[in-house]
Amino acid sequence: MQIKNPKKSESGQAAAEFVLIFPVLAIVLVTIIQFGGLYNHYESLTNATRAGARKAVVSRTAADPVSLATQAVKDAAPNLDFTTAGASISVTPAPPWTPGQQVTVSANYPYSINIVGVSVTSGTLNSSTKERVE
Repeated sequence: MQIKNPKKSESGQAAAEFVLIFPVLAIVLVTIIQFGGLYNHYESLTNATRAGARKAVVSRTAADPVSLATQAVKDAAPNLDFTTAGASISVTPAPPWTPGQQVTVSANYPYSINIVGVSVTSGTLNSSTKERVE
């Protein structure tokens, strides 16, 4: 009488379990990457509005401080394409500005989260920074 080796009857079990769990792990990994990219865009947008507001308040005597502030926003976020539909930059109130007055620089940037080719969610990232004119 021969006794069966229990390890032989379980051969391939690890491979079968891996095949079952791999798609779930892949989707989780892709989701983490997508949300990381979204967070990166939000941080870039926030930093860009801060740079734009600072540029606006220190260049109030320039010929066109709104253009300078808008360009500062674009320069501070080179990974964001502000020519994309839905992207915008605004500077309020309109110049001329007086010392002590607050200037607000706001920016909007569209986003879309796609997982395995399916759009899960989309919307607009918003950031706004206020600075006091010097």
